[in-house]
Amino acid sequence: MSKVFPKLAKSITMAAKDGGPDPESNARLRVAIANAKAQNLSKDNIEAAIKRAAGKDAADIVEVNYEGKGPHGSLFYIECATDNSNRSVTNLKTIFNKNGGQLVNSGQLDFMFQRRSVIEFPVPEGRSLEEIELELIDAGLEELDVEEGVVSVIGEYTNFASLCQAVESLGIVATKSSLQRLPTQPIELTEAQMEEVEKILDLIESDDDVQAVFTNLA
Repeated sequence: MSKVFPKLAKSITMAAKDGGPDPESNARLRVAIANAKAQNLSKDNIEAAIKRAAGKDAADIVEVNYEGKGPHGSLFYIECATDNSNRSVTNLKTIFNKNGGQLVNSGQLDFMFQRRSVIEFPVPEGRSLEEIELELIDAGLEELDVEEGVVSVIGEYTNFASLCQAVESLGIVATKSSLQRLPTQPIELTEAQMEEVEKILDLIESDDDVQAVFTNLA
């Protein structure tokens, strides 16, 4: 949790900076708070993260994305929130260069990922998934998947707020809500190949500036 909590707090700060400190009128902040609570971030830390949005430190933080290629055809789309983009890009270049990969020019891998709204929650007891699916179609639902007891609601990224509100209105508490980049052509690797790719992935995710990492792995 030592790495997860600061990232959750930063996502709250950036959401409050972008749309204001009131979660009632700021859907992005409301979702960031819900995600943080699901990971057991304390109320005090959540409130501190919101207040931080009005400070000088938050004013210096910008959101920037990077793209990279790893071994065995693996692709990475990396979202950062940083107060020093030179530091961020240097750290990521080092990770890729030392592990058989490289950073590529921004936009080069855009077509390999689709930006989607993804909301996850446990399969509700005593509720019909077909009924839930019908209720969410008008809010922008495109796909509903169930895997290992977890329901994934997927829709266009522009329908993120409406989907979140629709799930809330059904009395369902999401365990995770986010804008994700899903691969258009997912690949499968051998166990040995996966170990190499996961090494890069772990190093990227451990960087303090990195907020989210998406890959083309199936």
